[in-house]
Amino acid sequence: MKCVDDFRLRFGKKELVPIVIGGMGVDISTAELALEAARLGGVGHISDAMVNTVADRRFNAKFVKDKLKQYKFNVANTDKSVVQFDLGQLAEATQMHVGRTMEAKRGDGLILVNCMEKLTMNAPRETLRVRMRAALDAGIDGITLAAGLHLGSFALIEDHPRFRDARLGIIVSSLRALQLFLRKTARTNRLPDYVVVEGPLAGGHLGFGMDWAEYDLATIVAEIRQFLLAEKLDIPLIPAGGVFTGSDAVACLEKGAAAVQVATRFTVARECGLPEDVQQQYFKASEDQIVVNQISPTGYPMRMLTNSPAIGDGIRPNCEAYGYLLDANGSCSYITSYNREVAAHPGVKRISVKDKTCLCTQMRNFDLWTCGHYTYRLKDTSRKLDDGSYQLLSAEHIFRDYQFSTDNKIALPE
Repeated sequence: MKCVDDFRLRFGKKELVPIVIGGMGVDISTAELALEAARLGGVGHISDAMVNTVADRRFNAKFVKDKLKQYKFNVANTDKSVVQFDLGQLAEATQMHVGRTMEAKRGDGLILVNCMEKLTMNAPRETLRVRMRAALDAGIDGITLAAGLHLGSFALIEDHPRFRDARLGIIVSSLRALQLFLRKTARTNRLPDYVVVEGPLAGGHLGFGMDWAEYDLATIVAEIRQFLLAEKLDIPLIPAGGVFTGSDAVACLEKGAAAVQVATRFTVARECGLPEDVQQQYFKASEDQIVVNQISPTGYPMRMLTNSPAIGDGIRPNCEAYGYLLDANGSCSYITSYNREVAAHPGVKRISVKDKTCLCTQMRNFDLWTCGHYTYRLKDTSRKLDDGSYQLLSAEHIFRDYQFSTDNKIALPE
């Protein structure tokens, strides 16, 4: 009976354990988690979601404080179009986060940065260009293009000296999305080095509509694989979403996948950025507490726990400090919903907004508990302690369990 360690992810002459830890923002996929994946010979992700905020938290910088000070005059204004990110500071924050991570890297694996197109930051093209170029400058092994079609993303960095040698990949949820990307980026004469195929059981934002349950990861992967074979394109495919055991991973690898991307089980690792009290909520979650809804202002459906404090919260938009989801006109659907509720409830100190959430503030505070479909199975991966809580796991333990387990078994911690 085969295990994941019987396979290898190949990038040219480099061979890796075919386990990729997905990029979970905001600093849920910490540098420590990514570094463990690389040390163990696999692939780890850090995320550049809200990178100024992450740099403040990790390195005692003052990017958020400086931005709030600059735009404090606009806090009560419903028009946020004036609120812009300082591109120099954005580059500095990215280089700080990526550079410090790469300096600490040990082992033969890779560290990639997950880069979300939907973080539009009131200047979608300019801020995306800065984030990607700064990550390459800071020595990142590669960039995974996420949360968007990224039709123009390669063009933003094609003149960078590392455009050809860094690993560049994209996350898609359909053959059509991949075809669009390949068509639009063809003039750069640069294929992606890998394609992550994210299915409907993944955590956080989904690349599907509310009909997500009608889709199946294995079917999508097979369609994309057939297309690549027909076009004679040798691009490694990495399925993601619902790969909960080593045996699940082997099933993908035996069908031609180059690796698997996993994340849910690492949310309860000690190296994960989630506070421990939130990790216990993940352990205790039941299947009926896991829902897909449309409260994200990105426009994508999002999977989360129903007891997330952010759901229904009516916190005032904090765009002057954050503002990562402001579109090119300085708008965000949460602001629209918030202002509607304020107008409907004059004099109420704390209103409730049901249809959208302030993704920036709630993710920053770890109050929006996004999760994968199989989060309710996390309790079966650990031991329940005498006080009713569950034992946290090491990233190495989880990684090794994926790498060596067989017969759908999950190794419990010592």
